[in-house]
Amino acid sequence: MSATAEGVAQPREATKTSEPLTQRMAGRFSRGPLYIFLVLVGLFWIIPSFGLLVTSFRTPAAYSESGWWTVFTDPAQITFQNYADLLQNDSIVNGLLNTVKIAVPSSIAVVVVAALAAYAFAWMKFKGRDLLFLLVVAMLVVPLQMALIPASRLFNITGIFGTVWAVILFHIAFGLPFAIFLLRNFFAGIPKDLLEAARIDGASEWQIFRRLILPLGMPAIASLLIFQFLWTWNDLLVGLVFGGESAPLTVLIRQQMRTYGTSIDVIAPGAFLLMIVPLIVFFAFQRYFVQGLLAGAVK
Repeated sequence: MSATAEGVAQPREATKTSEPLTQRMAGRFSRGPLYIFLVLVGLFWIIPSFGLLVTSFRTPAAYSESGWWTVFTDPAQITFQNYADLLQNDSIVNGLLNTVKIAVPSSIAVVVVAALAAYAFAWMKFKGRDLLFLLVVAMLVVPLQMALIPASRLFNITGIFGTVWAVILFHIAFGLPFAIFLLRNFFAGIPKDLLEAARIDGASEWQIFRRLILPLGMPAIASLLIFQFLWTWNDLLVGLVFGGESAPLTVLIRQQMRTYGTSIDVIAPGAFLLMIVPLIVFFAFQRYFVQGLLAGAVK
C-alpha cells in the first residue's frame, strides 16, 4: 500500500513542479512583443539624446561635414573646447544661473505651500473648505496663456517685470493648484486612526503635520518636487515673456538659434547641459518617484 501511495504521489509532485515552469515559459513568450516594443521606445528616446551628447563634443567643422555617428570611426573629432567656450560665454553662464534661481525656489515654495494647504483641506475642518477646494480644482483647467497679459500688467505695476521674481511668482501661482490637488488626495488616504491617536496624545496640528504627515507623504512630495522642478527648469514661454534681462537658459539657447543659426558648438553643449540636470535630479529621487506614482494603487 505504501509503495502504491508513493507511486501515486510522485506523478502529482512532478505535475506541480512542471506546471509553473510551463506557465513561466508561456508568460515570457507572450510578453516578448511587449518587451521588444519597450526596447524600441527606449531606443527612440535614447538615440537622439546620445547624438546630442556626441555632437556637443565635436568640432564645428566635423559637424558641417558628416553626421555624429562618424565619431566612432574618427575619434579625433572629439574636443572639450566647446564646453570651455560655453563656460566663457557670459550670457550662457548667466542664463544657467538664472535657471537655477528660478527652478529651485519655485519648486521648494510650491511643495511647502501645497503640503500645508493639502493637510488643511484633507484633515482640518473649517467653513467653506469644500468650496475652496473646488475652486482650487477649477484652477487646473485655466490655460497658462490666459494669464500672461494680466500678469504682465500686474508685474509692471509692482515693478518686478523682467526680473527673476516675476518668473518665480508666475510658476508658483500656476504650480499650486495641481500640487494641492495631488497632495490632498494622498494625505486623505492616510488612516484616520493615526491622526486621532496623535491628538489623544496631545499633539498639535503642527506637530501632526511635521512628525506624521510629512514622513508618510514623502513619496508624493518627492514626486511633486520632481514634476515641478522639471516644469520650471525646461520652461521657455514664461521665461520668454517675463524674464527680460533675467532670462533662463532655454531663452538664451533659443536666441542663439535665431541669431547664430550655425553656432552648433554653443547650442549643442548648452542643450545637453540643460538636459543633464533634470536627469540627475530624476535618478537621484527615482525611488521616491516610483513610490509616489504607485501610492494609493493598492488599499
